[in-house]
Amino acid sequence: MLRARYVLPGHGRAIENGGVSIRAGRIAAIGSGRPGTAAIDLGDAVILPGLVNAHTHLEFSTLDRPFDATGGLPAWIRRVVGWRRERDATEDPAAEKSAAIHAGLRESAASGVTTVGEIATVPAVAAPAAALPRLRVFREVLGLSAATVDVATRGLGRDLDRLSAVGVAAGISPHAPYSVAAPLAARLAREIRGRRLPVAMHLAESLEEAELLATGGGPLRRVLEDLGAWRADAPPRLLPVAEWITRLARAARGIVVHGTHLPADADALARLARHCDRLCVAVCPRTTRALSGSLPPVAAFRVAGVRVALGTDGRGSNPDLSILAECRTLVDAGLASPAEALAMATVHGAWALALDRVAGRLAPGRPADLVILRPANAHAAPHDAALDPATVVVATFRAGRIIAGGIAS
Repeated sequence: MLRARYVLPGHGRAIENGGVSIRAGRIAAIGSGRPGTAAIDLGDAVILPGLVNAHTHLEFSTLDRPFDATGGLPAWIRRVVGWRRERDATEDPAAEKSAAIHAGLRESAASGVTTVGEIATVPAVAAPAAALPRLRVFREVLGLSAATVDVATRGLGRDLDRLSAVGVAAGISPHAPYSVAAPLAARLAREIRGRRLPVAMHLAESLEEAELLATGGGPLRRVLEDLGAWRADAPPRLLPVAEWITRLARAARGIVVHGTHLPADADALARLARHCDRLCVAVCPRTTRALSGSLPPVAAFRVAGVRVALGTDGRGSNPDLSILAECRTLVDAGLASPAEALAMATVHGAWALALDRVAGRLAPGRPADLVILRPANAHAAPHDAALDPATVVVATFRAGRIIAGGIAS
């Protein structure tokens, strides 16, 4: 049994002087830490469910700093593509990508994360390591012309099968409405329905995206032309955000990533609200602030009754992979209470990834995925203490096993 000043189970109220009993990797009991029970006393610590990073791109995890965000999303995309092309020209790009993903998973574990939603164009398929966070890998797909449909989907089924074969939860990610044209969307719909996999898609991320979808022009089109992805003589047929939301709702579970400008599209937001039993939004506050100069419209999602999960997007747009820092960003801006932010980082994140039966809450019978925090102020309210910038992650457990940090036995 681990005993602490507070246990935040992810449902119900905080338990003061609480305990979590672990047996064979699962939670055996949760409640008051009885003095007579043999336990490891963590003192003024806070125990909460392992954090969930619902959206990230771990291929950037070895970057020292994010790409320059000057010029917003279109300029940022140019820098990312340039970097990828340089990496792919190296002697062993697959090894570099695999090393970056493992570095990102280790950093995630050190920051209290036990579950990650990863977007991968070509998944680095390997057996899941018990000493790393669990994964939901969304196989990303892009294609703007009818001619690229076969190329874009080539290997998709094989990659999904390989992920399942090694025990990694799989999903599909049509990249964005400006990079997936209608013919590819139709092909993906058949794959998604046939496999009943969760989906994730970047939607309503920037004003430049909205301009391209509305007029067929603007800075984002110029980027696509320069990269050779857009032919002026045969422009692609792009689907509006509202139509994409309807299509995503045909999946068993779906994530709208970012959704920064959804409140400006009444039809799209209404469709998202209509399908809130299957769809949610994953916001990445620090990335959104860097690329758009604003924070996610959390209040609008709350009014619409839409679940909100949290992601870091990755080191390509963020200085680190800390979900607690994403929580603090929302709380400091007055967009969420500490309790609401932590729910986004646990319960809602697990739901978004369709892993809500194994992650996001502390309860008997569930895997013992938890994080132990050492608050800087032991007398603060538990949710406030968890989000204090000076609070330290002491240890991260996945299925009862320490995957980062450590505790004195």
